[in-house]
Amino acid sequence: MPRHPVDEENPVTDNRETELLARVPDGLYIGGQWRPASGGRTLTVSDPATGAVVKTIADASADDGTAALDAATEAFPAWAATPARERAEILRRAFDLLQERKEDFALLMTIEMGKPLAEARGEVAYGGEFLRWFSEETARVHGRYGPNPEGTGRMIVSQHPVGPCFLITPWNFPLAMATRKIAPALAAGCTVVIKPAELTPLTTLYFAKLLEDAGLPAGVVNVFTTSTSGAVSEPIIRDPRLRKLSFTGSTGVGQRLLEQAAQGVLRTSMELGGNAPFVVFEDADLDKAVDGAMLAKFRNIGQACTAANRFIVQRSVADEFARRVTERVQAMKIGRGTEDGVAIGPLINAAAVDKAASLVGDAVSRGASVRTGGSAVDGPGTFYEPTVVTDVQPGSDILREEIFGPVLAIVPFEGEEDAVRIANDTEYGLVSYVFTESLSRGQRMIERLETGMMGLNVGVVSNAAAPFGGWKMSGLGREGGAEGIHEYLQTKYTLTASPFA
Repeated sequence: MPRHPVDEENPVTDNRETELLARVPDGLYIGGQWRPASGGRTLTVSDPATGAVVKTIADASADDGTAALDAATEAFPAWAATPARERAEILRRAFDLLQERKEDFALLMTIEMGKPLAEARGEVAYGGEFLRWFSEETARVHGRYGPNPEGTGRMIVSQHPVGPCFLITPWNFPLAMATRKIAPALAAGCTVVIKPAELTPLTTLYFAKLLEDAGLPAGVVNVFTTSTSGAVSEPIIRDPRLRKLSFTGSTGVGQRLLEQAAQGVLRTSMELGGNAPFVVFEDADLDKAVDGAMLAKFRNIGQACTAANRFIVQRSVADEFARRVTERVQAMKIGRGTEDGVAIGPLINAAAVDKAASLVGDAVSRGASVRTGGSAVDGPGTFYEPTVVTDVQPGSDILREEIFGPVLAIVPFEGEEDAVRIANDTEYGLVSYVFTESLSRGQRMIERLETGMMGLNVGVVSNAAAPFGGWKMSGLGREGGAEGIHEYLQTKYTLTASPFA
């Protein structure tokens, strides 16, 4: 496989990168002001493709987190009372500004997270759609009015913003996860405190500056970055002024946050782990299936909760499917995401490389075969070869754990019942993918696969207009779609005396 180019003497090689990083704020954004962390604490952000530090930013303490919640609480009454059309116009201006600055955001994500620049541009387009979609949903918060069954009064059902919200985003989609949470909160009339991941905080800081430029009032969105997430987040979650918690990340962390949120009976949205099955039946169009597999597996270097984790392929076509995907994978270029033609950037850190290597090693020890790849790439940077593993045996760790790397693991099946059993044999239920040319089989899979989302003959399902979320241990609530804004609204029922009494 082509190896990534290395420039150890000048890891940030483009003057545009240096200029862009200089424009990214390095402070906390609290109450409409950029400020240092209390005590002057700082943390560093590195480029995973080189290991080089690219920026030093504020490292918030628990006091800083409380100050952010203070600002959100103070701003909430005025923002909740702001007419829906005004809130919508601010979100729309934010969308327009994002289109103007799309190249900046794409490059920034490639620098701090490592994804190829073409994919980063795709994330800008996807993340921007949440701003546009929820700007349109802002004016569509509906209630109802009508007589009660007894005819003695009139029922009014109205929707109201839940209050200050705490949003915790992951490192793998720095822009889209921020817009997917911030946009519906603002549309509903809520104020927010957002904590981006320590590994990729720069995109959120730059986005906060964009919101400021779009005219968002002070205190409506507050951002803090920290290296001590638990210590700073827990006091916010336990504060009685907070009314909503939204988290995207691992199931284990989500469970701990739910325990903390229980004290205040917070509204919660949890988008947690995944173990997506990708089922290929013998009647599938293999060209479509292979195209879908490349998207479902290698998008974002496999570092996505929606990434296909287990390729469950009918035995009669398993060898041919493996041959075709292997041919495609062997042609993928590895390198820093800013380089032309790069398809596989670095994994986020060394631990991610070690995990991919461990999962592949376990599968091979149980009888699987590596068709291509299967090794870490010499540094600098945290790269792992795109890999195809076939004949994965039951009980292998790679079938139970979320890979979060560029490893395509194939397990054969005999018939439809076998496929359903293997696909559902997991505690997770975020998304599934099915390739079949049979309409009736496709309908059966919709009914039988235990996932909150499904792609039928497609390899990507995410869309701002659709409800994103999972079943079982993959989470609670939905983000996006008409359902997304309701996660930030609470219902009030009022009974009035009949006007005819």
